[in-house]
Amino acid sequence: MSAYVTRLGRRLGLPRRARRVAMLSVHTSPLHQPGTGDAGGMNVYIVELARQLARLGTEVEVFTRATTGGLPPTVELAPGVLVRHVDAGPYEGLKKEELPAQLCAFTHGVMRQWARHRPGYYDLVHSHYWLSGHVGWLAAQRWGVPLVHAMHTMAKVKNAALAEGDTPEPAARVIGETQIVRAADRLVANTAEEAEELRRHYDADPDRTAVVHPGVNLTRFTPGDGRAAARTRLGLPQDAFIPLFAGRIQPLKAPDVLLRAVRVLLDADPALRGRLVVPVVGGPSGTGLAKPEGLQKLAARLGIADVVCFRPPQDQEALADWYRAASVLVMPSYNESFGLVAIEAQASGTPVVAAAVGGLPVAVRDGVTGYLVAGHDPADYARALRRLADEPERVTRMGAAAAAHARAFGWAAAAHRTAEVYADALAARPGRLRSLHV
Repeated sequence: MSAYVTRLGRRLGLPRRARRVAMLSVHTSPLHQPGTGDAGGMNVYIVELARQLARLGTEVEVFTRATTGGLPPTVELAPGVLVRHVDAGPYEGLKKEELPAQLCAFTHGVMRQWARHRPGYYDLVHSHYWLSGHVGWLAAQRWGVPLVHAMHTMAKVKNAALAEGDTPEPAARVIGETQIVRAADRLVANTAEEAEELRRHYDADPDRTAVVHPGVNLTRFTPGDGRAAARTRLGLPQDAFIPLFAGRIQPLKAPDVLLRAVRVLLDADPALRGRLVVPVVGGPSGTGLAKPEGLQKLAARLGIADVVCFRPPQDQEALADWYRAASVLVMPSYNESFGLVAIEAQASGTPVVAAAVGGLPVAVRDGVTGYLVAGHDPADYARALRRLADEPERVTRMGAAAAAHARAFGWAAAAHRTAEVYADALAARPGRLRSLHV
């Protein structure tokens, strides 16, 4: 049936591709620094995807909430990509959990921008995260265009795998996500497992769910001039074993598991302390904001403060050097819809030790580009790290395999697949066909 609709749409002159997309990111701006606050992998996803879509000929306008006063209404992120700041609620001090009350104001701002243009200015709405999905739902209905939605994370999945002491996602989010799944013309899942979770938890229609693997910037994240040169630039010892954590510091990401694993390593081999450096790169986020110094205090209680170094969030160029300098990236997350950090590190020539959750089994080839760990027992992570610490040649071998593996995850491929999803949504849109009296 969908093939017939596509052929019919082409005969009727319907667009084969979206010419201009309204992309919605209510709670975090693509201009924000990933690794702190609510900025993370989704920010990188939107930036890179929008850039590549523009190169394919689809203009992208990203609507996001203004979080400081005096921001320009529009910023050109790249040729063919605009970021539009929408005034909705107080600029500062508004938590993500308080944003549902501002969705009406945000929707009003989006509609005001749309009203300045001729009908049909936007061909499609692509919303990211459930807050944006509700704005996208209303906008798509009002404009008579398809809604494509990417969850990025899901409340039911997060609540099924909460870290100890973490706060469950509220029922309002579960209800909101259920409504969006029903309303969207297409759902974009990062992996086949995420697509199955959408079906199992939210009764998503498999025929309206497309799998699009996120990508990595293969120009920025490369092995470059090697580990030794990166360590020299960062002032790190050449002979050190360096397990790196990079990301937002919050219970969901479980950086504490790495610190506890380091304690286990040192208990088993005290001599390792002389060549161990554990960088933690990132800033507090989510429920981690309640105890911003919690990880530093944990390092002190564990007696490893002398080997752990905390660094603020880094821009993408600097982050690439941290990946290159590391012996291994450690991702003990309780949930990851994909795990962009894992692919970035591998593209930089660094193996990964990660929890076998969410999309990480797709991002990491167990035993080849790193190790997947079932569960969150620090002793299990310590065993995986010990293999790499004892055999530097294993780090080199796995790092080379990791770089080769990551080359299959370029953003250009993700954009081409996303453009296909857009074209399918446009061709199959019943309202669009009815408007032409078919």
